[in-house]
This record gives sequence, structure tokens and C-alpha cells, in this order.
Amino acid sequence: MTTEIAKRPLRILVAGGGVAGQALAFWLTRGGHQVTVVERFPALRASGAQVDLRGQGIEAVARMGLLETVRGRLVDEAGVAFVDSRGRPKATIMANTSGKGRQTLTSEYEIMRGDLVGILHEAARNDTEHVFGKSVDGFDQDTRRVTAHFSDGTSGEYDLLIGADGQGSRIRRALLPEGVDPYWRVGIHMAYWFVPRTASDTDIRDTCMVPGGRQIMRRSHNATETQVYFVLREESAEASAVHRAPVEQQQKFWAERFRDAGWQTDRFIEGMKDSPFFYSQEVAQVRIDNWAEGRVVLAGDAAHCASRYSGMGVSGGLVGAHVLAGEINRHANDRPTGLPAALANYDRVLRPFVDEIQGKVDPRILRVGMPMTKHAISAFQNATALACFFRIPDLVARFSKKDRGGHWQLPSYADAHAA
Repeated sequence: MTTEIAKRPLRILVAGGGVAGQALAFWLTRGGHQVTVVERFPALRASGAQVDLRGQGIEAVARMGLLETVRGRLVDEAGVAFVDSRGRPKATIMANTSGKGRQTLTSEYEIMRGDLVGILHEAARNDTEHVFGKSVDGFDQDTRRVTAHFSDGTSGEYDLLIGADGQGSRIRRALLPEGVDPYWRVGIHMAYWFVPRTASDTDIRDTCMVPGGRQIMRRSHNATETQVYFVLREESAEASAVHRAPVEQQQKFWAERFRDAGWQTDRFIEGMKDSPFFYSQEVAQVRIDNWAEGRVVLAGDAAHCASRYSGMGVSGGLVGAHVLAGEINRHANDRPTGLPAALANYDRVLRPFVDEIQGKVDPRILRVGMPMTKHAISAFQNATALACFFRIPDLVARFSKKDRGGHWQLPSYADAHAA
């Protein structure tokens, strides 16, 4: 006979209200657990750049019953054009909208990060306690509970703490031994912001290669705004440190690195100061051996950031949330061994998928797409133009038997995702 103690739902604290945090809240509340999401920003983060769904990430959203809602908020991006320094297209790779094969450089499911977070939040908010303007600054744990210490000086006791607080995770920092570096770097840095849209900004993403291992991207997500991305190949202490500097110093760094880049650089740099946000980051993966310790576990980018160049960052977060919540929901009532078993299974089930998507990021291939010389840029553009003439990217995408997540199958937790 099942006891009342065995039936007791877990009190779960999720640190971070982004994609992974909201997806965890969605699934865990459906398992009957009491979930609190704390987000350090004062409100739901509705800003951020354009993201995409691919492979198993699309399936994860479909299992939430939210795929049609996502379709209703998609960004109209038809493809990617490689343009010269005067903005003339040299080659264009269109999105694969056939519903078969793999996604190209542009996914069939392009969406603004804030819109995706909003959709997930709306689906989870009625059953979840959300606390904004507050963060987990530390924690203590024993075999029975974890005590979280918050930024406002208060504390709370929970059965489980999930760190879904992003690539720079504070929870992960507290879990790892001192001196352990969780980052695998590729020698590439990126900044992005919004500028006003002009008549010349189309629904094709423009990519301009600039000598010196630089790249400029422009993509427009609505009638009034355009996204700008500066990307830089540089392995220097200054480049790695600038992302922690004040925004004014970050903007100065990027303006100096790109001032002579041509194309629409002057317009983009001028638009920095009036942009509603500005992000500067090093492109890196998070690679650690263990995602859990006791009653604390990591999820999303905090656990296994695959980087923007994997094409599977957001999808990885959605898949990871699905697996972690599924294992918790399935084993939670197996007291006292249930939670350790759930966290061990989470690692065992998800690790092959993470290894697959992280392994697809090859710095040597990335360097080919960011040439150092005009000659190398011309060679890249000519080769891409020839491939597009023969429709090679389109044919490869349509007839591929797998997307970037490989053959790994998203496990079913239909029996576990019901209270």
C-alpha cells in the first residue's frame, strides 16, 4: 500500500526563468510537483536574439502541445545570403520547408527568444510560482533537503534545486571544485543588438565576411527592427575579458574592431547606443563530467551549453528539460532512492545526445567560414555560389536522414508526465 509520505510531491526550486527553466516548470507541475521559478531579472525576459528549433527540439515542443502556438510566432526568414562588401548577394541558401530531412542554415522554426520564453511561461504559469527580481546566491544541502539562500537575504528549503541559470551559471560555480574551468572555447566572440529597420532590410539573412576573421550578419524579425551581429575570430585576453566589462566599454571594443569593415557597418555601430539591449559574449561550450550533486542538478546551458554554432542550443535546453523532468516524475515516489535514481538516469539518457550536438562544433570548420584574407573570402563565396547553382544545399537537407541531433531518440515519459 502506498503511503502518504510516498505520494508527497517534491518541492522544487528552479533557478532561472529562461527556456529551460520554463520548460522544466511545464513538465514538473504536470508530474504533480510544487515548482518555484526564481528569475534575477525584474520581469520575464522578453528580449534577446533570434533562435531556432531543430531536430529533437521540435519534437519536444510538439509533445508539450505548443508547436502550433510557436508556428504562430515564427520569424519570416526565408534563407541566408552571403553578400560582398557592397551588399550584393553572391550565394543564397534557402530554408528547407519541406518537412523532411534536416534544417539548413535557417530553420523552418525561427523565433525570437523572448517570444519562445513567453509561450512556455504562459503554458506553465498557472501551476507554477514565479518570483522575479531575485536570485539564488548560495545553498546548503544534506541528505534530506537543500536550503537556498536568496539575494534578498531570505532562505527556503526544497527537495531539489535545479540550476537553469545559463552559460555563466552561479549554481554550477558553487558545485564545481575551485579552479575547474567548465568552458571549451573555440576562439570566437560575438555581439548582437537591434537597430531600426530600413527599406533595404529583407526577409533574407545577410552575412558579410570581412578580412581579419570578421563577420557581420543582419536579419530582420519584424516591421520596425533589425538584428545586428558582429562576429570575431580572436584569441586574446582582451577579447575574453571584454564581455565582463561595462556595456560602454564593450561597445567601444566592437566599434574599434569593425570600424573599417565596410558594407553597413557605420549604420550598425551608430545604432548601438540606442539599442534596447546589447549582448557581448564568447562562443563557448559547457563541458563538465557531472550534472548533479546530492539534491542539486544543472539543466540547459548551465549543464551542457552547446554554443550558438551547434544550431542546437535552444533545442538542447528543451530536450534536457524534457528528460530531467521525465526522470524526476517517473522516480519521485520511489522513496528514498527515487531522486538519486532520477538524476543518474538523466545523465545516462541525455549524455549521448549532448555529446552528439557538442561534437558537431569543429573550430577548423568555423574558421573556414570566417576567412582572414580577401582571397579566402572570394574562394568561399565562389564555392558556395557554385553549390547553390547546383542546388546542393537544398538536396543535402531534403535527403538527409537525420538533423543535427543525430539518431538519438527523444524518450517518452507519457506515463510520468501526469500527476
